[in-house]
Amino acid sequence: MSGVVKDYAEYAARDKAGIIRIALAGNPNCGKTTVFNRYTGARQHVGNYPGVTVDRKEGHAEFDGKNITIVDLPGTYSLTAYSQEELVARRELALSRVGAVIDIVDASAMERNLLLTVQMLEMGMPVVLACNMMDEAREAGIEINMGRLGELLDIPVVPMVAKDGEGLKQAMQAAIDMAQKGPRKPLRLSYGPDIDSALLELENIIEESGLLSNIYQPRFVAVKLVENDQDILKEARNADPEICAKLEAICNKVAAHVRDTFATDTESVVTDHRYGYIHSLLKDGVIYRDPAKDRLAMSDKIDKVLTNAFLGPLIMLGVLYLMYQITFEVGAYPQGWVEDGFDLLGDFFTDILPEGLVCSLVVDGIIAGVGGVLSFVPLIMIMFALISFLEDSGYMARMAYMMDRIFRFFGLHGASVMPYVISGGIAGGCAIPGAMATRTLRSPKEKLATLLTLPYMTCGAKLPVFLLLAGAFFPENAATVMFCIMLAGWIFALLVAKLLRSSIVKGEATPFVMELPPYRMPTLFSVLLHCWERAWMYIKKAGTVLLAISVIIWAAMTFPELPEDRAEPFEQKIAALEEKAGALAKDSDERKALEEEIAGLNDELGEEKLLYSVAGRLGKWIEPATRPAGFDWRTDIALLAGVAAKEAVVSTMGTAWALGEQDPDDAEPLAERLKADPGWSQATALALMLFVLLYSPCFVALVVIRQEAGSWGWVAFSILFNTAMAYGVAVFIYQVYKHLAA
Repeated sequence: MSGVVKDYAEYAARDKAGIIRIALAGNPNCGKTTVFNRYTGARQHVGNYPGVTVDRKEGHAEFDGKNITIVDLPGTYSLTAYSQEELVARRELALSRVGAVIDIVDASAMERNLLLTVQMLEMGMPVVLACNMMDEAREAGIEINMGRLGELLDIPVVPMVAKDGEGLKQAMQAAIDMAQKGPRKPLRLSYGPDIDSALLELENIIEESGLLSNIYQPRFVAVKLVENDQDILKEARNADPEICAKLEAICNKVAAHVRDTFATDTESVVTDHRYGYIHSLLKDGVIYRDPAKDRLAMSDKIDKVLTNAFLGPLIMLGVLYLMYQITFEVGAYPQGWVEDGFDLLGDFFTDILPEGLVCSLVVDGIIAGVGGVLSFVPLIMIMFALISFLEDSGYMARMAYMMDRIFRFFGLHGASVMPYVISGGIAGGCAIPGAMATRTLRSPKEKLATLLTLPYMTCGAKLPVFLLLAGAFFPENAATVMFCIMLAGWIFALLVAKLLRSSIVKGEATPFVMELPPYRMPTLFSVLLHCWERAWMYIKKAGTVLLAISVIIWAAMTFPELPEDRAEPFEQKIAALEEKAGALAKDSDERKALEEEIAGLNDELGEEKLLYSVAGRLGKWIEPATRPAGFDWRTDIALLAGVAAKEAVVSTMGTAWALGEQDPDDAEPLAERLKADPGWSQATALALMLFVLLYSPCFVALVVIRQEAGSWGWVAFSILFNTAMAYGVAVFIYQVYKHLAA
């Protein structure tokens, strides 16, 4: 038994006795996640494009007094282990003591969906077939004879509308009944006389030897060996090399015969016979289609415009630009309210806390740091809502389809589009689930090239930096700047991918097949739920990780404190000027001039304190190297903090400039402080945005890249190469823009 199988078996052995395990299986975009949420009350994003669910998920429910563990399998089209999704799904079914499977299928695409059903029946799994989205099927003029289909497959078949709860109870009851009856005999299909005779011989040897009998049915192992399934073959070799060699000889013989006779491979023959079986099932009085109602035909008509080779990309760019325009126009008002709220909160604590370290920690460290990030929540919520609408409507899948044409030129796979999009290709994603989504890629080389370039996307953690700088330095063209930054992420990702695929990550390209789901009008609940989930994750991160980082950064910017002998000259000058100003009339020009001088001395004292701190010294040490990019030592500190979490860039800048401003009565939002700083300009802002876009991924993303790439060497490459490229781009942009502006 292989190590992987052993791990799964040990995991299954930890299950509590008396709990019925029910698995949810189905193709991507079949509504499986909605069913899981309905059964368990769990909150998981429901997207209208393939590949949302990559990892295995569990939930618990109680049904008629019975404890049910519900396993949400990855969405997959088959159990042929090409992708990691398919491999995970098959191992879960084989090794986690699943009592029964509720197989959710899209009622409007039965032929494609039933391929997975047939393979699970061949595996010997007790299956309940849940025909989901029956409301849409009825509207499209599709009628399904559930009784006839159940009779032909010899399994329960249930109509379902998951979003309304229709059919959920019946499907679960049928699954519990099947689980209590125990295992069933595997479905035995005919694959033609040549393969059938080989299967019979293989099955007899497997049954007599007991090869993998604790995991799979003999018939299923035989079919998989004929299909040349490398994962099953590896398990068989590990279990019994001698028996496996005998089985391989039989498989090689039949494969050679099929190749010579039909000019194809055994896997294709097996798949063709499965589809032939499914086609004959559906023709046997199961499905009736009203030609006058065809929702798929309507989607096809819309796609003639939206995915047109010329108009499609232009429309896509227009849609993305409109997203940013709406975000800035609508979000400006609530963002201002949040900023004002944090200003009031800072004033409140300034008034009630005595002047000193505690007040500085609360006001300058926590409120200025975390508050600076949270002020962007309204903008991010609007953007997430718009992204959710694109996903759930089906348009996101069209974007992936159109991008595939471009990706092939740069050595990537069409399936790379989804990891890019999830990572923030349309702004607001995250590189962590994006990296996990690369598991759908079959080619290790294409997967690696995607992994190393998806951190260039405009993830939700980078958005506060871009929103801050675009709004502050390009107020009239903020949406255009944000749009260009997003495009820059794609351009750099594709160029670097091309470089990698033509040098250190060479390899053959693999074909891309993707289903375009029919267009749907997203429900308000789905859009709001998606928006809230992502925004809440952002808020939680600000209240936990960023809070801790803000406190650490504040401490690094505060200690060691400036020695008394260095602070005393400033304090004496300030005291003398304050005394002099106090004797003058409040409205006099002389007093106003003295107050301006006092404010300047306070700023100088604050800067001296920062420079003397640990963070200040580190920033000053780095500053000579970053000056060509327009960055000063405070910005350098923020960029170092950004390696831990990109949101920390804004929170650290907020703390740095708050500590530099010593007069709480003159406190201003970070954007205003940056605009007033003589060291900042549009060139600086643009260079910083591109540097943040491209430099080292955050710490957690690096850990996930290590897990997926399998080597710390690629992590080091991602840190060093990305940062070096970001530096070169930032220096170039700063120097050119500064020269042109002059």
